[in-house]
Amino acid sequence: MPIPRIAIVGRPNVGKSSLLNLIAQERIAIVDDTPGVTRDRLSIIIDLIDPEDPLNEKGTAKQVELTDTGGFGVYVADGARYNEIGEDLATLTDDIETQIAMAVSSADLILFAVDCQAGITAQDQAIAQMLREQKLGRRDTPQQDGTKKSKLTPVFVVATKCDDSSWEPHAYELAAFGFDTPLICSATSKYLRRDMLNKLHDLVPEYKGDPEPEVDMKVAIVGKRNAGKSTLINTLAGEKRVIVSEIAGTTRDAIDVKIELGEKSILAIDTAGLRRKKSFQDKIEYYALDRAKRAISRSDVVLFILDATTEISQVDEQLGHLIVDSHKPVVIVLNKWDIAKHGADQAGRKATPSRYEEYIRKELKGLSWAPIAIISAKEGLNITKTLHVAFDLYEQASTRVGTGQLNRTIGSIIQARGPTNKLGAEARVYFASQVKTNPPTLVLVVNDPDRFTLNYERYLMNRIREVLPFGEVPIKLILRARNRVEKKSKTAKGNELHVPDQTTGRFDDDMTQETIDRDAFLLDLPDDAAAYFDD
Repeated sequence: MPIPRIAIVGRPNVGKSSLLNLIAQERIAIVDDTPGVTRDRLSIIIDLIDPEDPLNEKGTAKQVELTDTGGFGVYVADGARYNEIGEDLATLTDDIETQIAMAVSSADLILFAVDCQAGITAQDQAIAQMLREQKLGRRDTPQQDGTKKSKLTPVFVVATKCDDSSWEPHAYELAAFGFDTPLICSATSKYLRRDMLNKLHDLVPEYKGDPEPEVDMKVAIVGKRNAGKSTLINTLAGEKRVIVSEIAGTTRDAIDVKIELGEKSILAIDTAGLRRKKSFQDKIEYYALDRAKRAISRSDVVLFILDATTEISQVDEQLGHLIVDSHKPVVIVLNKWDIAKHGADQAGRKATPSRYEEYIRKELKGLSWAPIAIISAKEGLNITKTLHVAFDLYEQASTRVGTGQLNRTIGSIIQARGPTNKLGAEARVYFASQVKTNPPTLVLVVNDPDRFTLNYERYLMNRIREVLPFGEVPIKLILRARNRVEKKSKTAKGNELHVPDQTTGRFDDDMTQETIDRDAFLLDLPDDAAAYFDD
């Protein structure tokens, strides 16, 4: 038996996304008063905790896949049917409703969200009629004889926006739909939240199988608007998993799609297309930017999509800075090669991969170490090869180099070209060790960190990439002054080790107690340090 699936359906702006966040107890979906914010179906696997057993001491948590869908009905918000360039957003209606149908057809339980403050509307009645007539929620179950048996997925009305007891009579009026007694809650005031979660916990069938398997790699797909991210996701998934539309900015949330690649599995995270902040039309676009940042943070590798048919823009450069700051491995993916290969530059020269690479390296200097892949998401060109490159980057970022090898490497680099100083002061590296992977984090114990300029740090990291197996991934370099590294000490309470950060007096974020215990050089320089460097 697979993990039970819960689909949330309803007309626009009844609080479906707020309901998902309330059940998940985390801000997953974008919530805004603007109707139609959610367009794709948004899924998340959560542990549904029994409110009577909040610590899960009795093992009562149920793992479920919770899916939020777009508002059912014509996608037209008052005064917002057309976007800023005049495109008719109502053309998305069929795609949005297709996503809803796909979500409910695979659900084990449907939550029909209705705004109790607004009462029963014509759209609510239309949705309820489709649910009763099995136009929504009909599920075909394979039988042993090869046939399929159709059954109706259970439907429960959730009366949303019931902020206090005065709204309860209005909530119970929703029983007129014929789907049993409504579940009642308020995402704003949390009114009757515990009661609703308790009932939902009882309604969900218990998952008897193994937990959802871990994936081998998580990939965030980021890029500016209309660069082809959703098309790439659909090509990878082999189905119309997210809406693909020529209307820029269709995807708002980060969408997770699990993909099998041979014996390996990938979680692909599609994100909203971004543009310059000064061009943001509303706060929803700020939410989308925040989701993109979270997607990058969650990922192991980033696929940075560039549109080969347009010039690298300020948005591309801003995304490049965001990726650099995240210290995540990245593949620069040049999309729409099926179109770009027939073009030419301003000088009339035919477009070639080498000319594109030269242009990208010039415009995105901060990502000079990142590999470039040329693809066509629409035609499926080089998609699999790009994913293999991503796996290779993840392997590089997960590599740990031995202390001896690292010290010999650093020693040879310093000996060949050490940091220069106008005053003639000599910069020395006493000891080095890798304390972390993903990203590879190297700590150098030196006589004076100020003598290592930013230019020299770049030079040092470039040389390290040439010699060590970190050729195409970001490296985090931390310099520690030897005379500020405190010796191992015992407190009056016992044998606790206290190694304060040299500036804040607290443990550095990159220096956990585990790494401190493992790397003795942070506590005291080892006796054989001279074997690597002259003191």
